[in-house]
Amino acid sequence: MRRIRFVKEALFDVEDVVIWYEEQRIGLSYDFELCLEVGLDEISRNPNAFQKKYKNVKIRFISRFPYGIHYRFEKDEIVVIGVFHTSRSPKNWSKRLRL
Repeated sequence: MRRIRFVKEALFDVEDVVIWYEEQRIGLSYDFELCLEVGLDEISRNPNAFQKKYKNVKIRFISRFPYGIHYRFEKDEIVVIGVFHTSRSPKNWSKRLRL
């Protein structure tokens, strides 16, 4: 399994989503975190298995939730650049591709 590193902004993304889901229903944020963990585990085991969306960024969509884990595979490290709602346009966060 490969090492996964989150850029700071991606951690903020996850925090925002977790807070929002917990406000919707107690315990829903825990469900989101479990689904996120499954997605990250699958990426770690086989980072090339998922769809290349733009440039060198791949996406693994999260089960049950309308979010995708956006990441790059660099050498032996997976860099998560964002966890975004599927309705968000990449143009809104293209600055992260320069990280």
